[in-house]
Amino acid sequence: MLDKKCIAIDGPAGAGKSTVAKLVAQALNFLYIDTGAMYRAITLKALRQNLDLQDEESLTQLAKDSIIKLVPGSQQRVLLDDEDVTEEIRSPEVTGQVSTVAKIAGVREVMVQRQREMAQETSVVMDGRDIGTVVLPDANAKFFLTASAEERANRRARELRAKGYQIDIEQLTKEIKERDYMDSNRAVSPLVPADDAITIDSTGMTIEEVVATIIDMVEKGK
Repeated sequence: MLDKKCIAIDGPAGAGKSTVAKLVAQALNFLYIDTGAMYRAITLKALRQNLDLQDEESLTQLAKDSIIKLVPGSQQRVLLDDEDVTEEIRSPEVTGQVSTVAKIAGVREVMVQRQREMAQETSVVMDGRDIGTVVLPDANAKFFLTASAEERANRRARELRAKGYQIDIEQLTKEIKERDYMDSNRAVSPLVPADDAITIDSTGMTIEEVVATIIDMVEKGK
């Protein structure tokens, strides 16, 4: 078993995992670890270097050579080789390619080891695709957060429009469904709920309602 308390929150793209996990971590005074940001950082670096995203050996080496730091705060900052890439890793270009990079076994092996090391240092709330099944199988509490593809597309569109991006909602919905399929059917660590995870369908729920539900279950020891 893990020495520290760990909460795992998994789910598909756009389910609101990051926002919910941050708020749960704040409420419980745990460290929030955004594993998706780590894969996004590697994807950004690969795109900058014009690497072939199908070249598993090069991308695995890139992951090994990269230093990724998650800096706590009111807004967690993501540092890639000491450069703040918090905003850039959320660009549509990175979003469109991150699943391709994240499915590479060597990349996942590097990232999972680093994520486990973080969880050994302090109590954490960690969100991603395979936290409860692979990264932290002994987590104290596991949740699988989902919502309809249309709901998730609308949420993501609002976020991107607020940052100045022009969004085609139909195309975004299509991309989210494609990511769901890719994430759920990849050979390494596919997106599936852990057997002991509590599934929460957040369609029609507010962020505050989801957070309250999770905290209530954690405090009751469910």
